[in-house]
Amino acid sequence: MKDKHTERWNTYEPFYVVLGDKRVADIIITNHARTRWSDRVESEKTGYSDIAQFMWECLKEGRIVSYYRNEQDVYTIDDDLVFVAEFAVSDKDTDLLGQPLHKMIIVTFLGRMSETMELRDLKTYYSWLRHSRRMTLIKNNRKRR
Repeated sequence: MKDKHTERWNTYEPFYVVLGDKRVADIIITNHARTRWSDRVESEKTGYSDIAQFMWECLKEGRIVSYYRNEQDVYTIDDDLVFVAEFAVSDKDTDLLGQPLHKMIIVTFLGRMSETMELRDLKTYYSWLRHSRRMTLIKNNRKRR
């Protein structure tokens, strides 16, 4: 979803917001991200346009920051809501200098740190998830024998 306020005469530079070293001109919400949004973030405004509008507002206000300094795929909003995003170069949008603009693809919403304390350290959280899944598989394997 592009920002609705920029649909003018196509004589202006495309609207984009700088996030790190990327120039975000479009936001794409995946199906998985929408279901995670309704499960973990909000249960009332769960449409694609609602989520994209919220993300645009956060981008424009500078409320989105990278979770880790070196990694560029996990981000937080207001140091609380954690989400995973990928970036793709837009094939049709460039700025006035001809530099490519990017599409921000929201992969998933992990949840709020204020509600899920494990999200404060994602590396530990992911290792715990892998371990718990492995143990579940081992238990199920024992039952089958």
